[in-house]
Amino acid sequence: MSATFNTSLGQTPIRPLHLAVIAGLACAFVIGKALPSTMDAISAVIAPLCASSEPMGSSLDTVEPIGSYALPNVPGKRVTIVRVFYGPGGFTRAHRHAGSVTAYVTRGEIRSQLGGGPVETFKVGQSFFEPPGATHLVSANASNTEPAELIAVFVADEGAQLTTFIE
Repeated sequence: MSATFNTSLGQTPIRPLHLAVIAGLACAFVIGKALPSTMDAISAVIAPLCASSEPMGSSLDTVEPIGSYALPNVPGKRVTIVRVFYGPGGFTRAHRHAGSVTAYVTRGEIRSQLGGGPVETFKVGQSFFEPPGATHLVSANASNTEPAELIAVFVADEGAQLTTFIE
Protein backbone atom coordinates (compact mmCIF):
# COMPACT_ATOMS: atom_id res chain seq x y z
CA MET A 1 0.00 0.00 0.00
CA SER A 2 1.27 3.41 -0.50
CA ALA A 3 -0.76 5.83 1.47
CA THR A 4 1.15 8.65 3.04
CA PHE A 5 0.12 10.79 5.97
CA ASN A 6 1.34 14.25 6.73
CA THR A 7 2.75 15.19 10.06
CA SER A 8 3.46 18.74 11.07
CA LEU A 9 5.40 20.09 13.99
CA GLY A 10 3.38 19.98 17.15
CA GLN A 11 1.36 16.91 16.16
CA THR A 12 1.70 13.50 17.73
CA PRO A 13 4.66 11.64 16.18
CA ILE A 14 3.83 8.84 13.74
CA ARG A 15 3.63 5.39 15.32
CA PRO A 16 3.83 2.11 13.37
CA LEU A 17 0.91 -0.24 12.82
CA HIS A 18 1.87 -3.02 15.23
CA LEU A 19 -1.66 -3.71 16.42
CA ALA A 20 -2.90 -3.58 12.84
CA VAL A 21 -0.41 -6.31 12.02
CA ILE A 22 -1.77 -8.53 14.76
CA ALA A 23 -5.39 -7.80 13.82
CA GLY A 24 -4.64 -8.31 10.13
CA LEU A 25 -2.93 -11.63 10.73
CA ALA A 26 -5.75 -12.77 13.01
CA CYS A 27 -8.28 -11.77 10.36
CA ALA A 28 -6.29 -13.56 7.65
CA PHE A 29 -6.15 -16.67 9.85
CA VAL A 30 -9.91 -16.70 10.51
CA ILE A 31 -10.79 -16.06 6.87
CA GLY A 32 -8.14 -18.57 5.82
CA LYS A 33 -9.95 -21.28 7.78
CA ALA A 34 -13.16 -20.52 5.89
CA LEU A 35 -11.62 -20.10 2.45
CA PRO A 36 -8.31 -21.99 2.56
CA SER A 37 -7.22 -22.04 -1.07
CA THR A 38 -8.19 -18.45 -1.83
CA MET A 39 -6.79 -17.06 1.41
CA ASP A 40 -3.55 -19.00 1.11
CA ALA A 41 -2.89 -17.27 -2.19
CA ILE A 42 -4.01 -13.84 -0.96
CA SER A 43 -2.16 -14.12 2.37
CA ALA A 44 1.11 -14.91 0.62
CA VAL A 45 0.80 -11.71 -1.40
CA ILE A 46 -0.60 -9.51 1.39
CA ALA A 47 1.63 -10.63 4.30
CA PRO A 48 4.40 -8.07 3.58
CA LEU A 49 1.85 -5.28 4.05
CA CYS A 50 1.40 -6.29 7.66
CA ALA A 51 5.08 -6.43 8.62
CA SER A 52 5.86 -3.96 11.37
CA SER A 53 8.03 -4.13 14.44
CA GLU A 54 6.65 -1.09 16.26
CA PRO A 55 3.32 -0.08 17.84
CA MET A 56 0.62 1.24 15.56
CA GLY A 57 -1.13 4.60 15.58
CA SER A 58 -4.47 3.21 16.76
CA SER A 59 -5.80 -0.16 17.83
CA LEU A 60 -8.39 0.34 15.08
CA ASP A 61 -5.87 0.52 12.16
CA THR A 62 -6.22 -2.51 9.87
CA VAL A 63 -5.21 -3.76 6.43
CA GLU A 64 -7.81 -6.13 4.96
CA PRO A 65 -7.07 -8.21 1.84
CA ILE A 66 -9.78 -7.92 -0.80
CA GLY A 67 -8.28 -9.87 -3.68
CA SER A 68 -5.14 -10.75 -5.62
CA TYR A 69 -5.12 -11.83 -9.26
CA ALA A 70 -2.48 -12.76 -11.81
CA LEU A 71 -2.69 -10.55 -14.91
CA PRO A 72 -2.93 -12.98 -17.84
CA ASN A 73 -2.28 -10.23 -20.39
CA VAL A 74 0.87 -9.10 -18.52
CA PRO A 75 2.87 -12.24 -17.67
CA GLY A 76 4.70 -12.07 -14.35
CA LYS A 77 2.49 -9.27 -12.95
CA ARG A 78 -0.24 -9.39 -10.30
CA VAL A 79 -2.91 -6.91 -9.17
CA THR A 80 -3.61 -6.91 -5.43
CA ILE A 81 -6.41 -4.95 -3.74
CA VAL A 82 -6.54 -4.11 -0.02
CA ARG A 83 -8.74 -1.98 2.24
CA VAL A 84 -6.79 0.19 4.71
CA PHE A 85 -8.77 1.41 7.69
CA TYR A 86 -7.34 4.07 9.99
CA GLY A 87 -8.86 4.76 13.36
CA PRO A 88 -8.82 8.35 14.64
CA GLY A 89 -5.21 9.58 14.51
CA GLY A 90 -4.09 6.37 12.76
CA PHE A 91 -1.18 6.18 10.32
CA THR A 92 1.31 3.96 8.54
CA ARG A 93 5.01 4.64 9.08
CA ALA A 94 7.24 5.65 6.15
CA HIS A 95 7.47 2.94 3.48
CA ARG A 96 7.85 2.11 -0.22
CA HIS A 97 6.07 -0.29 -2.53
CA ALA A 98 7.48 -2.73 -5.08
CA GLY A 99 5.05 -1.76 -7.81
CA SER A 100 2.61 0.97 -8.78
CA VAL A 101 -0.14 1.82 -6.28
CA THR A 102 -3.36 3.74 -6.75
CA ALA A 103 -5.33 4.65 -3.62
CA TYR A 104 -9.00 5.69 -3.54
CA VAL A 105 -10.43 7.30 -0.39
CA THR A 106 -13.77 5.75 0.65
CA ARG A 107 -14.23 7.33 4.10
CA GLY A 108 -12.89 10.38 5.94
CA GLU A 109 -9.78 12.24 4.83
CA ILE A 110 -6.28 10.88 4.24
CA ARG A 111 -3.02 12.86 4.44
CA SER A 112 -0.30 11.69 2.10
CA GLN A 113 3.19 12.78 1.14
CA LEU A 114 5.60 11.19 -1.28
CA GLY A 115 9.31 11.99 -1.02
CA GLY A 116 10.04 15.32 -2.71
CA GLY A 117 6.38 16.32 -2.78
CA PRO A 118 4.03 18.35 -0.60
CA VAL A 119 1.74 16.92 2.05
CA GLU A 120 -1.73 16.61 0.52
CA THR A 121 -5.13 15.79 1.99
CA PHE A 122 -7.48 13.59 -0.01
CA LYS A 123 -11.23 13.39 0.63
CA VAL A 124 -13.85 10.75 -0.14
CA GLY A 125 -13.96 10.10 -3.88
CA GLN A 126 -10.42 11.36 -4.52
CA SER A 127 -7.44 9.20 -5.44
CA PHE A 128 -3.67 9.40 -5.58
CA PHE A 129 -0.90 7.43 -7.31
CA GLU A 130 2.44 6.17 -6.06
CA PRO A 131 5.01 5.16 -8.67
CA PRO A 132 7.18 2.07 -8.04
CA GLY A 133 9.87 2.66 -5.43
CA ALA A 134 8.55 6.09 -4.34
CA THR A 135 9.06 6.88 -0.66
CA HIS A 136 5.72 7.34 1.06
CA LEU A 137 6.66 9.59 3.96
CA VAL A 138 3.17 10.37 5.28
CA SER A 139 0.10 8.12 5.14
CA ALA A 140 -2.38 8.97 7.87
CA ASN A 141 -5.91 9.73 8.93
CA ALA A 142 -6.31 13.52 8.77
CA SER A 143 -8.69 13.39 11.76
CA ASN A 144 -8.02 12.62 15.40
CA THR A 145 -11.73 12.02 16.06
CA GLU A 146 -13.19 10.26 12.98
CA PRO A 147 -12.07 7.08 11.12
CA ALA A 148 -10.76 7.06 7.55
CA GLU A 149 -10.50 4.36 4.91
CA LEU A 150 -8.96 3.81 1.49
CA ILE A 151 -8.78 1.08 -1.10
CA ALA A 152 -5.26 0.48 -2.45
CA VAL A 153 -4.65 -1.27 -5.77
CA PHE A 154 -1.11 -2.60 -6.36
CA VAL A 155 0.32 -3.73 -9.67
CA ALA A 156 3.63 -5.51 -9.03
CA ASP A 157 5.76 -8.47 -10.02
CA GLU A 158 4.52 -11.91 -8.93
CA GLY A 159 5.98 -12.74 -5.53
CA ALA A 160 7.24 -9.21 -4.83
CA GLN A 161 7.20 -7.87 -1.27
CA LEU A 162 4.53 -5.21 -1.71
CA THR A 163 5.53 -2.96 1.19
CA THR A 164 8.92 -2.27 2.74
CA PHE A 165 9.04 -0.07 5.83
CA ILE A 166 11.80 2.52 6.04
CA GLU A 167 13.82 2.43 9.23
